[in-house]
Amino acid sequence: MIQTVVFDVAETLVKEDRHWAGWADWLGVPRYTLDALVGVVVSRGGEGEDALRLLHPGMDVASARHARESAGRGEYLDESDLYADVRPALGALRDMGKRVIVAGNQSARAGALLRGLDLPADAVTTSGELGVAKPDPAFFERVLDLAGSAPHETVYVGDLPAVDVFPAKAAGMRAAHLRRGPWGYLWADDPEVVAAADWRADSLTRLVNALAEDDRMNGANEPAHAGGRGEEG
Repeated sequence: MIQTVVFDVAETLVKEDRHWAGWADWLGVPRYTLDALVGVVVSRGGEGEDALRLLHPGMDVASARHARESAGRGEYLDESDLYADVRPALGALRDMGKRVIVAGNQSARAGALLRGLDLPADAVTTSGELGVAKPDPAFFERVLDLAGSAPHETVYVGDLPAVDVFPAKAAGMRAAHLRRGPWGYLWADDPEVVAAADWRADSLTRLVNALAEDDRMNGANEPAHAGGRGEEG
């Protein structure tokens, strides 16, 4: 049985509109331009921040982030940035007796902002706080330490296969692919994603329902098995 559910942040719990709009405004480029560049680099296997370096070759993103913060234009999150199903879904999982963790590739400041939202989660952390980022296996090792559950009892939920689904499976965890945001839709029906994901869902509500069904199928005292992939459309 699944004991711990770990959530990615960007386009899983939080909409990224504000994040990239802030960078576009800081760099003085149209928001659509940066959005398009982010789409291109991620679809080619890169990181979103690589788009910033296309606009400014050699850019030190950490220094630029610090400059934004010093100018009062740093990262910001509030309730409006959350997808509507986040609080109900996380709360439902805790009611089911699951441990809920939020852990994604974000800055330490983003981690503090997320904790300030007082989500129904047992722990919130980011790559900036852990000192290692997805898809590095060490990230998932840290997450499993935080989870306190065996890999096969832990599911990682995210929208981006290359940094969420595939490395989570490589770490022995179960994985759920969320059809949300550009990357979730782009790879929703990719054969490798379909083969790797234990669950595919288009909302956190449907994912919670699928995990509840998994509990019923496995029984309260039975360990979860890595086989048997389900889809919630």
